[in-house]
Amino acid sequence: MFDKLVVSILVDEVVGGFFISVPPGHVACVYDRGRGVLPKVWGPGLHLKIPFWQVAKLFNAQTLEYNISKEIDLSHAEMFGDEAINAVTRDNKLITVEGTILFKINKNMLPVLWENVGERFVSKIVRPVSRSRTRSVIANHTFSEVTTNHRKAIEKEIETELETIFRPKGLITEGVLLSEVDPIGRK
Repeated sequence: MFDKLVVSILVDEVVGGFFISVPPGHVACVYDRGRGVLPKVWGPGLHLKIPFWQVAKLFNAQTLEYNISKEIDLSHAEMFGDEAINAVTRDNKLITVEGTILFKINKNMLPVLWENVGERFVSKIVRPVSRSRTRSVIANHTFSEVTTNHRKAIEKEIETELETIFRPKGLITEGVLLSEVDPIGRK
């Protein structure tokens, strides 16, 4: 019985080690112990790799929602979200901003992203850049502009700011949606 278990585990590891199964909506990148991160990106399907010599990493290639909200718990560093952002408007009003940033991985640049940033791109790029660029755009507008019909233009401005930093890193900004803008101190 024990012999069958050992053989079963060994066969599963060796035979299973030859394949990487990429589900729909995902892509895979391969690290080769001799050549580093390979430039090819694998799409959905079953692909061959060299067991023990190559390691495959799956990445979500779908549009990702990065929620900015007062209810977010940041106890996990790679949480796809952030606390509400405090910002100061051009007319010197302190506000909190909540919303959603839609982004996805640029499949063509995935090997560059994985090699230069790693798999923790949310805590290294998305969170700090989103906070910084949102604050800088809000600082150029009055409280009235942020809370009225100028909101769409401000969302587009934040999206453009994010895109200038995200794109060279291997991320694509798909949209910025502000949901709540409140003066601090209001209940």
